[in-house]
Amino acid sequence: MAGFPIPVSVLTGFLGAGKTTLLNRLLRDPALADTAVIINEFGEVAIDHLLVEQASDGIIQLSDGCLCCTVRGELVDTLADLVDRLQTGRIDRLARVVVETTGLADPAPVLQSIMAHPALVQAFRLDGVITLVDAVNGNATLDAHVEAVKQVAVADRIVLSKADLATDAGDVEALRARLRQLNPGAVVLDASQASAATLFDCGLYNPATKSVDVQRWLGEEAGDDHDHSGHDHSGHDDDGHDGGDHHHHGHGHGHRHDSRVRSHSLVHDGPVPFSAIEMFLDLLRSAHGERLLRMKGVIELAEDPSRPLVIHGVQKILHPPVQLPAWPDSQRGTRLVLITLDMPEDYVRRLFAAFTNQPSIDTPDRAALESNPLAIAGR
Repeated sequence: MAGFPIPVSVLTGFLGAGKTTLLNRLLRDPALADTAVIINEFGEVAIDHLLVEQASDGIIQLSDGCLCCTVRGELVDTLADLVDRLQTGRIDRLARVVVETTGLADPAPVLQSIMAHPALVQAFRLDGVITLVDAVNGNATLDAHVEAVKQVAVADRIVLSKADLATDAGDVEALRARLRQLNPGAVVLDASQASAATLFDCGLYNPATKSVDVQRWLGEEAGDDHDHSGHDHSGHDDDGHDGGDHHHHGHGHGHRHDSRVRSHSLVHDGPVPFSAIEMFLDLLRSAHGERLLRMKGVIELAEDPSRPLVIHGVQKILHPPVQLPAWPDSQRGTRLVLITLDMPEDYVRRLFAAFTNQPSIDTPDRAALESNPLAIAGR
């Protein structure tokens, strides 16, 4: 299909974080011409643009050529309707889709709608998740609502809003440190820095260099000093569960949800059989799929080491793996970045070690693991 897949960006953030303010500013950017913006209800979002034409139920044509759509029933139906309009000529061109979630929404179902539908996955690709955090109330919101923590944990870009309204600069810096700890791979921006150029094109392709940029996509520059063996440094109890309020790195407040989230960066030098990776992912998703908030990976396959395999998943949903034409640089091997919630302490490390034949303390041999996958499943 010509022009497909269309990049989709998910704009999320807790109630009052400033999503609508940011959305209105972005819609004035010429770079977002031919963009469809999907919101929940027009009445809930004060679009400042001149609404020049009511094209049909649920779709409004904006003065600059953008479209605003409401979610009608399921997000899948709205996205499918956009594809139908494009294919039948009712929309001349569609360059990008931005989906704004509700403030209380867990973004995972939105991401799964894009990744799991057999037709939509051909028409759309997830470009990235943009999460807004209110600098004034952000710490309190993260403390009170695990949904807000999950919104931060799955983000590719984190936008700190209302920093100019905060009365204590130290609290804002503590919040920045907290956001970096929750999601070391995400880029953290002030709202004043948020634009089409800084928020979009989060995928493998880097428009600035006109090439594939694996390290940028995985967020490895931010995560290099984090968990490359499957361990983490996020302050879990020995059993891997939330240890309650405690003195957290980077600031002196106890944050009861933070210790539940961790970032794993798993690295294996050398090729891996596809069957091993497939079994690793199947066991991870079947045993703890709901705890796997997001996963990105680039894999050197034993069957075809010249072409890297790219994987991307949200909870139990895995986007169909794609092989790149060639490695973008000299760095090969397998690199996986996982963001998890309440995952048992060493489960990911031991599972990955078992399937990549790495020595690990108390790791069962692979044959035994395949015959009894719950041996280390944490159940």
